[in-house]
Formats: sequence, C-alpha cells, structure tokens
Amino acid sequence: MFSIYKKELQSFFYTPFAYTVSALFMFLFTFMFNNALGNLDKHDFQFTFPEIFYNVIFYFIFLIPILTMRTFADERKFGTEVLLMTSPVNVFQIIIGKYLANITVFLFMIAGSLFFPIFTAMHGEVVMGQLICAYVGFFFWGAMFIAIGQLISSFTENSIIAAIIGEIIMFGFIFVDDFSQTDFIAQFPTLQSLLYAFAAQPRFAYFSQGFIRLSDLVFFISAIIIALAWNYISIEKRRWNRG
Repeated sequence: MFSIYKKELQSFFYTPFAYTVSALFMFLFTFMFNNALGNLDKHDFQFTFPEIFYNVIFYFIFLIPILTMRTFADERKFGTEVLLMTSPVNVFQIIIGKYLANITVFLFMIAGSLFFPIFTAMHGEVVMGQLICAYVGFFFWGAMFIAIGQLISSFTENSIIAAIIGEIIMFGFIFVDDFSQTDFIAQFPTLQSLLYAFAAQPRFAYFSQGFIRLSDLVFFISAIIIALAWNYISIEKRRWNRG
C-alpha cells in the first residue's frame, strides 16, 4: 500500500498539479477572507472563520473533481491499469493508497489556509473552538467528496467526464436539502425525510457554528466507507472481467 501511496504522491508533487490546485484553493480562501473583511462595518471588527469555510464549500466542489478525476481514469487511459492489477498489491491496498494520497494533497491545501487564522490572531482574536470545529467539518466534507470522486474516476477512462459527473453529484449533495424543502416534495413527507437524510450541507452547518455532533461524524464517515467499498467492487469486478 505504501508503494501505491508513494507513487501517487510523486505524481502530484513532482509535477505542478498539487501546487496548482493548492494555489487555486488559496486564491479562493483569500477572496473569501478579503470579502469578509470588506463586508465589516467600520465599527465592527469581528468576523468568524466558520462563516468563511461555509462560503468556501460552495466553490470548493469545483476543485475536488479536479483532484480526483485522474485517480483511476488515467490508469485506464494510458494502459497502466493492467500493470497495477497484476502487481503484488491487492485491490484494497490500491484503493486505500490512492485515497490516502488524495487526502494528503487535501491536507496540504488546508495547511496553507492556516496563515489566515494565525495572521488574525496576531492582530485580533480568534475563537479557537469555532475554528477547530470548522476545520474538522471541512476536512470530513472534503474527505467524503474525495472518496466519491475517486469512485467516479473508476467508472471511466476519460478524466474530464469523471470531473463533470463529480461536479453534478457534489452539487446534488449541496442542494438536496433545498430541493427537499420545496412545496412539491413537502407533499410527500417520507420522500422529504429520505432526501434530507442525504443532505450534507446542513450537517456542515453545525460544524461551521462550532458544534461537533456524533450523528454528523457518522454520516461523513459512513459515506466515505460506502464510496470506498463501491470503489473496491468496481475495480475488483473489472479485474475479474479481464480474466
């Protein structure tokens, strides 16, 4: 598994890819930070980082598919999947190794954003409890979508298609709670409850407010496990079909 993890990290950090995605994330975070400062009243010098994270997630979903779209799609496109499947490493180790590599790049991106709370603490006050909750929620939010994006990448050899499908699914997770609140869906309480159960945005809202609920952690962890399990089934099925 470590060999897969190392190989994936090299493909990220020995090329401009990881640095480009991280730069885009820093640009996004900087924009939100400056926007929050610009919206302050001249007599009010307080704003919360959880609010910034809450706004960032709406734009962050454009970056996650870019990060995960090549995970398995490029292996199929360039014919290296055969070598991967015949290596001594089993399918589970391949999936976990690639997933951990994607998570490492994600953490590298998050690490850059630490500049802003440090800068703020030097010139003002940061509510550490809310900040920690926001980072925890943002990590699980990204970890869930990375697992989903990696799963989608295993379905196609076209990384662009993987990215587009990933965008659509992630938008669905964000806006499914709004859809469940429409007048039409409200006529069907069971369907409304079912749709709302898959809503990720309200769960992240609790993190952004400074709360860590066990039910929200279970939701994100369960979604990660299910996506990785489907990823395993997808790759294992294709390996057996190859003979």
